[in-house]
Amino acid sequence: MLNISQNTLNKKVDLSGYNAVQKVFHRKHYKYFNRFLKIFAVSVVIILFLPWTQNISGNGYLTTLKPDHRPQTIQSPIPGRIETWYVQEGDFVQKGDTILFISEVKNEYFDPNLVERTGQQIKAKSMSVESYGEKVKALNTQAEALINERKLKLQQAENKLLQSKLKVQSDSIDLEAAKTNISIAQRQFDRTQQLEKEGLKAVTDVEEKRLKLQETQAKLISQENKLLASKNEVLNAKVEINRVKAEYADKIAKSRSDKYTAQSNQFDAEAQVTKLENEYTNYSMRNDMYYIKAPQSGFINKALRAGVGETFKEGDQLVSIMPSDYELAVETYVKPIDLPLIHVGEEVRIQFDGWPAIVFSGWPNVSYGTYGGKIVAIERFISDNGKYRVLIAPDENDHEWPEIQVGSGARTIALLEDVPIWFELWRQLNGFPPNYYQPNTNEKMAKSEKK
Repeated sequence: MLNISQNTLNKKVDLSGYNAVQKVFHRKHYKYFNRFLKIFAVSVVIILFLPWTQNISGNGYLTTLKPDHRPQTIQSPIPGRIETWYVQEGDFVQKGDTILFISEVKNEYFDPNLVERTGQQIKAKSMSVESYGEKVKALNTQAEALINERKLKLQQAENKLLQSKLKVQSDSIDLEAAKTNISIAQRQFDRTQQLEKEGLKAVTDVEEKRLKLQETQAKLISQENKLLASKNEVLNAKVEINRVKAEYADKIAKSRSDKYTAQSNQFDAEAQVTKLENEYTNYSMRNDMYYIKAPQSGFINKALRAGVGETFKEGDQLVSIMPSDYELAVETYVKPIDLPLIHVGEEVRIQFDGWPAIVFSGWPNVSYGTYGGKIVAIERFISDNGKYRVLIAPDENDHEWPEIQVGSGARTIALLEDVPIWFELWRQLNGFPPNYYQPNTNEKMAKSEKK
């Protein structure tokens, strides 16, 4: 009561006679309450000195440990149109099973016999290559024949030149003999003419010597003509040698030019054959791409392109698949301020969504329903959400993880060092980060060796 009025009823009325007043204002009530306060204070003091495991909590979700075990989408490397679906959502497929069949949308691939026609082109071009090869061989043989023929012709011309030179020498000797004969005939004629003047020789003798002198002069002139003709034959033989060389050089050069042209055509045909073989392989592989197959065994999650007749571009997602054989892991995120406290191999407690658990974050041994994990990877660059991604794998020394679908949520508690509860309260009130924690790798290695 506020006792605002001057009429004080508490002094005029005795309340001690009422049962309610006796129960409320009983003195033993204060004794029990004081005892409770003392026990509570002692308990609080004791609790403040109990050990508390510092931890870093984070939210994440279930994923797979290996990248090739995670859900993936199947794309088509070529543009096309959906023709037939062979599966439906939720079906299980083995690796290599056909999921759907597509058809072409580009006009250059519409020909159903494109592969066979390309193979025929390859055969034709291959025969062309063989023909050019035979032509090159024939031209090589022709060039060798021309070289041999030139060699024989040159030998023949050189022999003729040698004969001409020998004939010049012979005619030169005959000319000198003719000169000697004419000098002898001249002396005999002069001597006979002198004797005829002296009356010792007849006139007929003089005429005979004159006739012989004239015949000798004629032979001299004839021999000079022969010598000039022989010299002319020497010149003709030299000219013939040069002509043979020039003629066969032109023939051999033309043969080699034809050979190089044939080789060029052969190489061009070989390049076209290689190009056609490449196209043939590409067309064959493209035909195999019409059947979209499962890259690994798993379940069909969702058809991203539905219906029949729907067109798509290369690289467009057609269907998503979840592998059936995978190793679970938890992907969680930590703040940058807590990143120095996280190390590969650290133990982590995990609480899965939809799985009953009683969690005391500071007392992991008392918690129930959590599962053990170890950090296997820490992202080196910050994510889009401003935190660092951490990948956690199951702890082999702990309980086996329950059968939970990939993508389910999870809450992680990374365990650090033990501190008193009062220190943890003081840290939380001041907003300080947990104590810098460096795991003792030597002790861990020793434990693993003992095991």
